[in-house]
Amino acid sequence: MFGFEIQAVCPVTGARAGILHTAHGDVETPVFMPVGTQAAVKGVLPRDLAGDLDAQIILSNTYHLFLRPGQETIRKLGGLHRFMNWPRAILTDSGGFQVFSLNGLRQISEEGVLFRSHLNGDAHMFTPQSTIDVQLALGSDVMMVLDECLEYPASHEAARVSMERTLRWARSAYGHYRAAGKDGSRGCFPIVQGSMYADLRERCARELKELDADGYAIGGLSVGEPRALSLEMAGISTEILPRYKPRYVMGVGMPEELAEYVARGVDMMDCVLPSRNARNGYLFTSQGRVIIKQKQYKEDARPVDESCGCYACRNFSRAYLRHLFLAGEMTFSTLATIHNLKRYLDIMREIRHAILSGRFPELLRAPVCPHVANEPG
Repeated sequence: MFGFEIQAVCPVTGARAGILHTAHGDVETPVFMPVGTQAAVKGVLPRDLAGDLDAQIILSNTYHLFLRPGQETIRKLGGLHRFMNWPRAILTDSGGFQVFSLNGLRQISEEGVLFRSHLNGDAHMFTPQSTIDVQLALGSDVMMVLDECLEYPASHEAARVSMERTLRWARSAYGHYRAAGKDGSRGCFPIVQGSMYADLRERCARELKELDADGYAIGGLSVGEPRALSLEMAGISTEILPRYKPRYVMGVGMPEELAEYVARGVDMMDCVLPSRNARNGYLFTSQGRVIIKQKQYKEDARPVDESCGCYACRNFSRAYLRHLFLAGEMTFSTLATIHNLKRYLDIMREIRHAILSGRFPELLRAPVCPHVANEPG
């Protein structure tokens, strides 16, 4: 049955360590969720995600799976878990962020969003109810309601109108979820919006709190705003959201930012950065970042990170990875993604252990990932 329990709270910051119970296993929080947009984390097999990386939950994208192969196809094949052979928990977003990024290809109304597929131009409609139905067909463990995500910057008036629409959609979506899919085996999260305005974030969080939802997400961040502002909006939201429900900040962040979000009471995060940057030859390490194409690594026999235990670091040198990258070998993307995801997951495990052992304030003062890179000066 779906549920959330808090095991420890940092008395200084309010950071939490807990367990999210799902039908496909327990998820220890705070947690970073690898992004598997189209039912696959690019370049990484489910075997490695569940094995060497020990990811307990991943994220897939409702918009992309709705367009291809379609939720009914996935339903007929046994649901998303069986379709992608992933035995652990899956969170699906509503597809709202992707739809709103289409710009000229979508029209917003009170009913929902009319949009054209980026694949073939076909017209489709997402409503608060239909996005719940799609996610029920996929069989995900955690679902998101449809929300409106604004670009940054936005005027206060535009943000207010958008936030109020998000509230109306959330009430409709959650009512539909209660009638059609709330059986205790899954969770559904409404999403706090309000752009970068504290009063709008506060109002949105207070009104969503009345839904008594299974958990709550904080959206509309990582859209170009300064990092300090992103952290401020996250903190404003978590201060109001229910204490005993899981809190998920969508689409964040850099390695050195993870502990900062946790310090503001965040339990769940996701971001494409570790996998996308890996494919571009940008590797995160405990000593900073390594840009593998640089000439200094041509004959470097060391692993990417000597303190990392991932498959790539146990078996291959920087020189070899540089060769694969410059040669355009697909193997590079796999090895680099495994490494970057391991780095993120290890950071979150270190943060969790620090909360449980009462050392989180010390960890927060000594960032787990230096900001300065291994780059030529």
